[in-house]
Parts: sequence; structure tokens; C-alpha cells
Amino acid sequence: MSTLETKKIEPLSGTSVTLGAAGDAVTMPAGVTVKTNTVKDAGGNTLWTSDGSGTLSSVNSALQGNMIFISSQTASSSASLSFTSGIDSTYDEYVFYFVNINPASDGTNFTFQVSTNGGSSYGITITSSMFVATVGENGSNGRIEYVTAGDLAQSTSYQPLGLYVGSAADECISGELHLFTPSNTTYVKHFYATGNLVSSSVYTRNPYVAGYVNSTSDVDAIDFKMASGNINAGTIYLYGIK
Repeated sequence: MSTLETKKIEPLSGTSVTLGAAGDAVTMPAGVTVKTNTVKDAGGNTLWTSDGSGTLSSVNSALQGNMIFISSQTASSSASLSFTSGIDSTYDEYVFYFVNINPASDGTNFTFQVSTNGGSSYGITITSSMFVATVGENGSNGRIEYVTAGDLAQSTSYQPLGLYVGSAADECISGELHLFTPSNTTYVKHFYATGNLVSSSVYTRNPYVAGYVNSTSDVDAIDFKMASGNINAGTIYLYGIK
């Protein structure tokens, strides 16, 4: 027989149900299931709340770890995926995970730009570099090269994160973009990104991108899009790093 030890259980109504004096053990019969949406400790502090479907909210900061999920955007023949909230002074580092981004147009580039006016406009000056490790599906033509088509030099264009992404049903790009101190008004905003993609010519391409947004203004929004055509499918997740 298992033993459940607790001071009290609070039902969904919020009314406390006292099971015994502090320190008393409450024995549950074998096979009994205890269900609750909100779990609190003995001091009444919420540890987490569930919506009944396994999605948690109000997670106690002591349990959250260093990566804090902020929001996500999922494409469905979308012109772009934009994050216009959640990028502020709360964290010094923000990470965007782009997962299975499939373009509608074959052989196009996956790109991003930032905004200093909440997403009303995008096109802040960027300087960057890119190099790519490439190999064919059959193992041929393996190489590492600097790619001038992926760099920007004091440009307000969208920054490529991956070049020549294939649009077939099984082709996509996945990876991560790190953006540092976007709300700092003293320094430029540094970023780096890496990932992997299947190109339109059936190569695996591993891009490495780094650079800086050459502005001391508060960067508070970011926009992701393909250089040509829509984003057919895929999800981008935004996390803050404590």
C-alpha cells in the first residue's frame, strides 16, 4: 500500500480540504487516483497549474530552470512569422528555435529582420558574416566556404539564416537564432545563428551566421520570412534565458 503525506488538498474551487493535523499521514487505498489542476506547497505557494490537458501555467520560478518559454508562431502558408511582444528587458538573451520551416517556393532563403517600433516597420541596419558546410546527399562535393550571398554590410535588407531551402514535402530548415540584450540602449545588438537545411539541389547545408544590429535603439520585434513566397509550414519558438 502506498502512502500520501500532505497537510491539505485544495480543490478547483479554491476551498481548502483539511486532511489532518500538520505532519499527519493520510493513507490512500490502493488504486485511488488524486487529480488536481493546481498544486501548492505547505506554505500555499503555487508550484504549477494545469489546464487539464497537460499544458502548465503559473509554474513556480524555482522549477522553471534557465530557459523560459515565451511564445510560438506556426506557419500555414504565411507571408511571415512575427514576434511583436515578449522581447524586452526581462532577459539579456533571447533564443528563437525555428523547426521544420518549409517554403512554398523552391530554392529560396529563410531570413529575418528586426524592428525598433513594435513591428510597425522592419529594416534596421545589419552587418554580418556567413559560412556554410555543404555535402551532397550521395556524399559528394563536401566543402566549407564563406558565402557572400549570406552576409550584409551596413544593410537594411533581411538577414539570411539559410540559403536555397528546398520546397519538397520532406525538405525544410531547422535551427536556432540567439539575440543579445535587445533592449540595451548603449550597445549594438549581437546575434548568431546555426542550423541545417536540405537545399533545392538535395544538399545538406549547415549555415553559421553572426553579426550585429547596428543600432543602440530598443529592439522590440522580429520578423521571419522567406526571400520569395510564403512559409508553407513550420513553427518558431521564443525563449528567454535567465
